Amino acid sequence: MADEQNKPDRENQSVLDDIGALAKGLKTTLGEYFSPQVTTEYPEEKSPRSERYRGRHYLRRYDNGLERCIGCELCAAACPVGCILVIAAENSDENRVSPGERYAKTYEINMLRCIFCGYCEEACPVQAIVLGPEYELSDTSREKFIYTKEKLLEPLPPDVQARLDSRPHPDPLPPAGEGKT
Repeated sequence: MADEQNKPDRENQSVLDDIGALAKGLKTTLGEYFSPQVTTEYPEEKSPRSERYRGRHYLRRYDNGLERCIGCELCAAACPVGCILVIAAENSDENRVSPGERYAKTYEINMLRCIFCGYCEEACPVQAIVLGPEYELSDTSREKFIYTKEKLLEPLPPDVQARLDSRPHPDPLPPAGEGKT
């Protein structure tokens, strides 16, 4: 008989718990509804990236304009998906590309295969390859996602570029037919 008297109390308690849970959910919903919206207008405003974000790859240069990459291929060996191709060549005194004995004649990264893990950056002994903050990497064809050395290299420092531009150019060849006697 005592069991039957406690049954309505348990039902009332269960209903009160359900109403409390519903009120708590409505409070959360209404609080979010009336809070100011935070919308980023993406193409015009870009959301900030963390300092350690790993995006597009860059091949760095020294301040004197020489490439940092010495063609050691450690980045290609460290890459877990094998998206990096490095073919090394010997430096010569006439054509000095990097300060070491060798340089990267060919340097390619298949960006479609890259998982942006950063192992290539960690493996490089001269900090030649770095992953920058750029994350907009869309294009129209698969072939354009194979980044060659020319696309990966940082531009020359302004003072080095000015020195190269100020060099006297050799005289152009005379037009065909002229100069013959």
